[in-house]
Amino acid sequence: MLPTPLSVGWIEVVCGSMFSGKTQELIRRLRLATIAKQKVQVFNSSLDVRYGKDHIISHDMSKIPCKPVRSSAALLKEVLPDTQVVGIDEIHFFDEGIIETCEKLACQGKRVIVAGLDQDYRGKPFENTARLMAVAEYVTKNLAICMVCGNPANRSQRIGESRKRIEVGAADKYEARCRKCFNPDEE
Repeated sequence: MLPTPLSVGWIEVVCGSMFSGKTQELIRRLRLATIAKQKVQVFNSSLDVRYGKDHIISHDMSKIPCKPVRSSAALLKEVLPDTQVVGIDEIHFFDEGIIETCEKLACQGKRVIVAGLDQDYRGKPFENTARLMAVAEYVTKNLAICMVCGNPANRSQRIGESRKRIEVGAADKYEARCRKCFNPDEE
């Protein structure tokens, strides 16, 4: 176990492919902070309405209330001065200002826990996640199980026809795939 910083803020990044348990881990950490009687605020991108808009909800239907926001600036305005822990899901959906927002919150002494995809459906890094991983004190990369062969999976295979970089979806549009079974050109 790594030492926990005292009297300072920090950033924790939970990343990985679709179906790797990123949101489950974010919810677990936020629940533990709540049990420890810390003031917690939770945010999600207003783009993510797969399972509901006022909760972060994992694929296994674990959930925690959240405030949907449209931008990093809107998120920053919502954080109360006495908040100790800020949770943010789907970090890859936010504008690039989210990096500065997370840094600012950590410099204010807050624990900032973010979760999101580290790669898009083509296997290219999501810039927000990559940049936050570089400045975070703690990084956890989760793996899923490949839906083709059962090996550890770190990629999100799009199974729909859309070519938009951001395409909100779940098992209807994505599968977890390993390096060998991943094919970014597959439709």
